Amino acid sequence: MIVKRTDLTPKQNYTWIDARNIDRDDIAVLTDEYMIPSEVLADIMDQDEQARIEKEDDYTVIICRLPSDEEDEDNPLVRTCSPLGIVLFSDKVVTITKEDSVVIDDLARRRVRSCPVDTKEGLVISILGRSALVYIRLLKYINRQKDLVEEQLQKSIMNYELIQLLQIQKSLVYFTTSLAGNEILLEKLQKTPFFKLNSEDEEEFLEDAITDNKQAIQMANIYSDILTGTMDAFASVIGNNMNIIMKRLTVISLSLMFPTFITGFFGMNIHIPGIDGKWAWLVLTIVCILVSVLGSYLISDKRNKLLLKANSIKKKSPSERKYLARKRQVLKGEDKD
Repeated sequence: MIVKRTDLTPKQNYTWIDARNIDRDDIAVLTDEYMIPSEVLADIMDQDEQARIEKEDDYTVIICRLPSDEEDEDNPLVRTCSPLGIVLFSDKVVTITKEDSVVIDDLARRRVRSCPVDTKEGLVISILGRSALVYIRLLKYINRQKDLVEEQLQKSIMNYELIQLLQIQKSLVYFTTSLAGNEILLEKLQKTPFFKLNSEDEEEFLEDAITDNKQAIQMANIYSDILTGTMDAFASVIGNNMNIIMKRLTVISLSLMFPTFITGFFGMNIHIPGIDGKWAWLVLTIVCILVSVLGSYLISDKRNKLLLKANSIKKKSPSERKYLARKRQVLKGEDKD
């Protein structure tokens, strides 16, 4: 889709060629009618192309990276970035992106009125400044999603929530890399001789865009560091929960081993006194239950905790016991007051 736009502001002195969701026919139009080389289009179509600026004889090519609007149905928490090509001619600006972009859509529909889009250079820095704000908004959204996944993870012992956190980690990596490239591009725009701003408002807006971009980088780094620590902590928690479950299953299996031994002994072809009695089965059942309960108690943590507590009490000297008794009395008196 290629659209010509000349109605951004009354003072607009150029033609904006907005090319989004382009196909082969659009590529042919850009090559034949607007004289954009195929090498430049190939670089813009490359999903991994990094931000940069290049000066040619008749035009200037600027490539930046914008957050993608498309969501993966299989991985809804993964947010990627896509390159945006800006080709500056003497009388027009051509923006080319492989897919749709909320940044370009906001400027095209004039949803952002504070951007200096009267000139070609103003449109470029408006795109970069708006992209930084969109990055910040998406980073806050990703952070909220991370908090929701953490709440679910506290009640879970499965790996699904960890996979969701890994998807969020991927999004943060994509954002950090793209923001770093845009930061280098913004700094070059301040220093390069073939990109000259036309007013103080544009210079101030460029400085604001650099500040917002740095803020987005800091947010992405902070969220990424926190997420890394959270994933490590919850991975340990999940492993600990699995160990507790396996320990309980082991206690149950060992406790059932004792009645199995008794019933197996009575099931042998050997005459045992009292086996012919009327209530022999009931006695055997009660004995099995008592043995199971006793065995579970002997190998459980409760017995170990009681033994440790008893040993700690025994190791205390008489003076320590008197001191603790006086301390309890003082605390009780303070509570009554």
